[in-house]
Amino acid sequence: MTNGEITLRVLDGADRGDVYETLETPITIGREEGNTVQLHDERISRFHLKIQEDRDKLVLTDLESTNGTRVNGEDTHLRILRYGDVITLGRSVLLFGTRKQIASRLEELRGGLGDTNEITADEISAQAADSKSMSFAFRLGSSEDLQSTLHIPSPPDLPESLSPGQAAQVSELLEYLHLRARQLLQNAVVEENTGRVVIPLAYWQDLLEMQSQLAEYMRRIGEPGQK
Repeated sequence: MTNGEITLRVLDGADRGDVYETLETPITIGREEGNTVQLHDERISRFHLKIQEDRDKLVLTDLESTNGTRVNGEDTHLRILRYGDVITLGRSVLLFGTRKQIASRLEELRGGLGDTNEITADEISAQAADSKSMSFAFRLGSSEDLQSTLHIPSPPDLPESLSPGQAAQVSELLEYLHLRARQLLQNAVVEENTGRVVIPLAYWQDLLEMQSQLAEYMRRIGEPGQK
């Protein structure tokens, strides 16, 4: 995905309009001098987050900031970044990737959506070539469906080079989630007249419990020093 260089554009906040190009990883973002990107925002921490490269992926880590970090509206402690991701910290909003990188990803996603009446791929490329305007970044929202598709997490790659014990743990976790999901699907009922899918309340609560467990797993994985 990356050659170790990234581009960030400030869409909102005190530094709105600033562009940080070809930054070499690892980088830190915060309000203190000494950060790669220093933002003038009193609601972000002195050293708020870090972006580093790991196995051709860019990983964002929240550095236990006071007000937290969001990616595409979701609170996060640890996240693999993809072109077009929107990073929010304090009152500042950053867009990850160059116009060309975002246009390329958008075209790939558009290919999976079939024909649409929205702007064409050629128009996207033409807008991406306009390096003097930030309007392209905002026009990503001209199609709500396309924007939401851009920010839906893609199925992640499995981690590589795991020890046998780690591989067994990952396999056990995935099997657990698979069995829970299968149980929910087997107890769902499709109403022929309406096409609605109905599940018993007990299994709905089970689904909420599974989401809670996943949230706990993500929190623990994202904690500093967690192996």
